Amino acid sequence: MLKESIWILKNPIRRLISPFKLVKSLFREYALWKRFWDSYFQYKKLSDLVQDTSAKQNLLVNIYPCLGEDTSETEIEPTYFYQDAWAFERIFEAKPLHHIDIGSHHKFVALLSKVLPVTMVDIRPLSLPLDTLEFKQGSILDLPFEDETVESLSSLCVVEHIGLGRYGDPLDPNGTEKAIAELKRVISPKGNLYISIPIDNENKVYFNAHRAFKESYLYELFHPFVVIDSKYICGNKFTEKSDSGFCVACYHLQKN
Repeated sequence: MLKESIWILKNPIRRLISPFKLVKSLFREYALWKRFWDSYFQYKKLSDLVQDTSAKQNLLVNIYPCLGEDTSETEIEPTYFYQDAWAFERIFEAKPLHHIDIGSHHKFVALLSKVLPVTMVDIRPLSLPLDTLEFKQGSILDLPFEDETVESLSSLCVVEHIGLGRYGDPLDPNGTEKAIAELKRVISPKGNLYISIPIDNENKVYFNAHRAFKESYLYELFHPFVVIDSKYICGNKFTEKSDSGFCVACYHLQKN
């Protein structure tokens, strides 16, 4: 407790942003706005030369700055890009009669529901409905399914958050272990589980973002499930083998 108190006293919010990062951010913001206004006045000058009256309207009335999108390449966050594509392909190839998802990204679940019957379970309701997607509000710690009744289930980048309070769930240092036990409970014999979870050289807690685990520890938690397929997202690489250090592991597991 004393350690944490000293850290808080020595690290107020203003120290969390280094002066260098702050100055760099301000310069970037200035460059973005300068590029926008240069573009605005150039467009306005060009619009005076065309016949379409809509081009000659007061552009400031409907001004809608979209800053920083004129990049040289499309920037992609690697974890969801790779894991969602991997899981979608494997689930679609398996063609289950009904698939259950627990808390994965809503875009992944929405697209999957267009090719398969899908039920999504999450602690928070979705703000928008979708005619192909059935939604059930519930907790990964108390799933609304009987023992060994789910043939196909996915939960991508979910279990590592449980117990840290990030999404309004109760604090529990064993939250991930309890979530994995609940997933194992509902999977039917020979049923398939598609899951992604951070791995590292040792078990770590990044409070209150997520946890990361030694791969050997995860294998213990998932026993007696067998690994059908495993892929690893290490930085920007999607590989067959994990690098040392932090990666996100994607597992297709089957209940033995």
